[in-house]
Amino acid sequence: MGKESAWRQASPVIPGREVLEAIYRQLFDYYGPQHWWPAQTPFEVMVGAVLTQNTAWTHVERAIENLRRADLLDPAAISSVKQPALAEYLKPAGYFNVKAKRLQALSQFLLNRSGLEQLETAELKQQLLSIHGIGPETADDILLYAFQRPVFVIDAYTRRLFGRLGVMDEKASYEVLSSGFERALRADTQLFNEYHALIVVHAKDVCRTKPSCETCCLRQCCDYSDNR
Repeated sequence: MGKESAWRQASPVIPGREVLEAIYRQLFDYYGPQHWWPAQTPFEVMVGAVLTQNTAWTHVERAIENLRRADLLDPAAISSVKQPALAEYLKPAGYFNVKAKRLQALSQFLLNRSGLEQLETAELKQQLLSIHGIGPETADDILLYAFQRPVFVIDAYTRRLFGRLGVMDEKASYEVLSSGFERALRADTQLFNEYHALIVVHAKDVCRTKPSCETCCLRQCCDYSDNR
């Protein structure tokens, strides 16, 4: 049985390890290592995880550069600045008043908690989810890229790509998909980091809302491409 038919007989909820590893190898061979998350400090990762909600990364970069120029890329500085002033720096990222409130909630949480690095991953995730404006995807971004924990981030790009490949139910819940990836693959922070970064670059550049199937390195095994 060839790879193509094996992919299409995978579970409708989440593919198995062999399929996930095959997709990863094809993406890695095509794009190479991505060296994600683009940030200078773990806190900058956290800031980016909040700011990237409902906006493109290019917009986030401009907002982060505003914060850097204003010397506001640490929890104490963000907590002390007036919320309207903080929102002005965040304008490029959109929803700037909402995100200013969320960044201040995150910063105050970090200032009031010690020993977060010592917590088990499940407990740390629950702590993060208790912060205003932090949902499962943002929490997992922070866990994976700031705390180096082996969690698999499920975002819109992941749902779109694997749904089009015909190997995943893209409408399944976040926790079902995330835990499915984590069970199927070995618990490897570097693998999860690289895999998610490759999914993002592929979905941004090729598997867009209006995809460029003719340039896709996965097109030979893609249900969506076959139907275009």
